[in-house]
Amino acid sequence: MKETDLYSPVKTFLENQGYEVKAEITDCDIVAIRGTEPPVIVELKLSLSLDLLMQGIERQRITDAVYVAVPAGKGKAWTARAKDAVKICRRLGLGLMSVRFESGQGMVIVHTDPGAHKIHKLAKRKSALLLEFQRRIGDPNTGGQSRRAIITAYRQDALRIVVALQAGPCAPSDLVKSLAMPKAPSILQKNYYGWFIRVKRGVYAVGPEGCAALKTYSEIVEALAVRTYK
Repeated sequence: MKETDLYSPVKTFLENQGYEVKAEITDCDIVAIRGTEPPVIVELKLSLSLDLLMQGIERQRITDAVYVAVPAGKGKAWTARAKDAVKICRRLGLGLMSVRFESGQGMVIVHTDPGAHKIHKLAKRKSALLLEFQRRIGDPNTGGQSRRAIITAYRQDALRIVVALQAGPCAPSDLVKSLAMPKAPSILQKNYYGWFIRVKRGVYAVGPEGCAALKTYSEIVEALAVRTYK
């Protein structure tokens, strides 16, 4: 089993409660938003561990609504371990979920919800998380992934610019208008991924690495086209 196997059941569980759910937002495995309520964060791991608890405590710098989620085990040993984990999570103010896969599809069990434990919040981190969630088009990642590059809103914007420049070299100001993307000039000038080349002053085109990126991220590009221009 992989951590990513936990993502779909937890996402479905939260969506059934009216949340919009996205993965890998500013290092958080799962972020769920419902209306104007504080964000819910879920961290995924394959076992109950100190690392998981520390990760959950770190996320409490952003929001009080933090859960840790693991696969459910079997037998008396798991039951005893889960009871102990509930005690620890309650003391720390964390919520605890487990995912049972016996039925084929994962069933989420909430052992305890986040409590009243308070910790000083980092306002900048919360703002960054909410901004990235809002700017991210769709949900192109899987919570818990580690071997594939995270598709951030910034990468999505850069890919949209690559697609637009397929029609020919263009000035950043034109892309700001056509893509409704105020940060287009900054993305082109910084050229973080090395996808663009400057043809002349104020005019940019797609470089070889940008063309390669269209193939590497072909599924993402197709999804962006559907979500952006539908």
